[in-house]
Amino acid sequence: MSVSTTGGSTGASTGASTGASPKARAGLAERLPLLLVPLLALVALPLVGNLPSWATLTVAGLAMGMIIFIIASGLTLVFGLMDVLNFGHGVFIALGAFVAVSVLAPMSGLTGSASMAANLVAVGAAMLVAMAVAGAIGYVFERLIVRPVYGQHLKQILITMGGMIIGEELIKVIWGPEQIPLPLPEGLRGAYLVGDAAIERYRVVAVFVGLAVFLAMLFVLNRTKVGLLIRAGVQDREMVESLGYRIRRLFVGVFVAGSALAGLGGVMWGLYQQNVIPQMGAQVNILIFIVIIIGGLGSAGGCFVGALLVGLMANYTGFLAPKVALFSNILLMVAILLWRPQGLYPVAKR
Repeated sequence: MSVSTTGGSTGASTGASTGASPKARAGLAERLPLLLVPLLALVALPLVGNLPSWATLTVAGLAMGMIIFIIASGLTLVFGLMDVLNFGHGVFIALGAFVAVSVLAPMSGLTGSASMAANLVAVGAAMLVAMAVAGAIGYVFERLIVRPVYGQHLKQILITMGGMIIGEELIKVIWGPEQIPLPLPEGLRGAYLVGDAAIERYRVVAVFVGLAVFLAMLFVLNRTKVGLLIRAGVQDREMVESLGYRIRRLFVGVFVAGSALAGLGGVMWGLYQQNVIPQMGAQVNILIFIVIIIGGLGSAGGCFVGALLVGLMANYTGFLAPKVALFSNILLMVAILLWRPQGLYPVAKR
């Protein structure tokens, strides 16, 4: 009897450990991509060789990553839910930046003030107007250009690229083809000194805005009925439709929200570069697609991690090896896809 009992308990123990093992492995696989950002920062520290310079580069990389995330997050949801390859996303970035130029121009009293609060009021107003305009144009773009080519990827690529070219030309008609300066407001210039490290004020603001957008997106996706429908629609569109929900309306809402986020990102990118040109959206498009491929198509969390990796990589390599910086993010994408062919957080597709 005792032998039988021991054998039974041993078998139960083995079964329990076997049952726990896949769960533990799944948890590790979930957390592992999150470690890539601090790992990259730690690897760069001895290469940079100087703590203040490393801190400055790290904050600059995080700020750049946050701005790219804001731009790319809408596009990754559009692809995940709508299965639409929107190569015209860049036009909303440029539109947001140029709208900011027009909104901030008559607000010199606020932008010229040394008060950061006054500066943030002006920039906040520019962001809201840019989001509203980009969202409205996004609604028209979806109805006229995207809707006729649902489910036809080759046509989507061609027609959305055509839409972006037309959008750039219309921007030239309204604002002109020349580069226009978009200087930082007075209170957002300069840097905070943390020891010997100089941390630019605007980049700190960009990090906080990016975090706010990410947390808001997590709340909407995980805590609201709309978010539940979006996540369900990404994984199984037919199931959502069978429950009586109008997935097409959800499509339009996500596309408009993605366009508005691109407009917000355009304002921040324009202030980051301190000038705007009609082709700026097309220039950023490459980084956006690298980010959403790295993160896993349709994954907001993966997009966030991917954007931070891209921002940090661009700044570290720009400092250490400027010639490599031109293609460093391509190398990053290739390395991650060799490790995880579907991206960091692949979304189960229907």
